[in-house]
This record gives sequence, structure tokens and C-alpha cells, in this order.
Amino acid sequence: RHEGREDTKRGYGETTSEELERLAAELVDAGLTVHRALGPGLLESVYEECLFYELTKRGLRVRRQVPVPIVYDGRTLRTPLKLDLLVEEAIIVDTKSVEQLIPLFKCQLKSYLKLAGKRLGFIMNFNVELFKDGLRRVIL
Repeated sequence: RHEGREDTKRGYGETTSEELERLAAELVDAGLTVHRALGPGLLESVYEECLFYELTKRGLRVRRQVPVPIVYDGRTLRTPLKLDLLVEEAIIVDTKSVEQLIPLFKCQLKSYLKLAGKRLGFIMNFNVELFKDGLRRVIL
């Protein structure tokens, strides 16, 4: 049914590249819908909750504030990392409401992807006039 190779390298499951792209497009469209409805200037938690609602309304499986254990030197730390949103167990979304994106945010998302064993993530900064200016796609 799906053409293209499966992203099974590094144990990322059975999601095909085609399916990831479809999910990514749906995710970006949902983010744009939220941004058009609310505009910039609200708290990050508001955008996260609205994006969660918009994605679930579209029939996608989404989890909020997903704990990811951090293992250091063979020891699991007491404080887990928390992902803002995890879409279809495949895409991490880091919601922001900041004046501007800084390079550190991309580094953080790369670390989140690595620790969670995922391949694709998005930074969505809703505190911008044009949604596309606050959107960053990150692939490991």
C-alpha cells in the first residue's frame, strides 16, 4: 500500500516515510489553524492545549506532556524529560510562544528526538505574525 522505504533504521517502528510526511503536513495545517484562530501573544500552554485539541479533532492520536526517561551512565534520572506533544507516537512537537527562535531550541529538539528514539520533530512558535516564520522542522 505504501511506497518508499520504511523508516526502520534505528528502531523507529513501522511508519513509512510517506506516512510521516502525511502526518507532518496534517500537523503543520493544524498549527496554522490554531495560529489563525488565536494569533500571537498568548501563553505557550494555551497553544499547546489548542493544538492538542485540533489534532485529536482530526482523528490523530496525540499525547501531552509525555515523560521520557533520561538515562545517564546506566542510571535513570529521577526527573524525566517532558515532550509537549507526541503525535501518532512518531512526531515530537515543541510548542513555543517567544519573541524569536534561537539556535538552542533546535539543539534541544534534537536531544529530545534522540532520547525519545524518534526521527522527526517540529518547533512551533506561535508568537509570530506569520505562522511559517515560527515553524522549524528537525530531522535526526
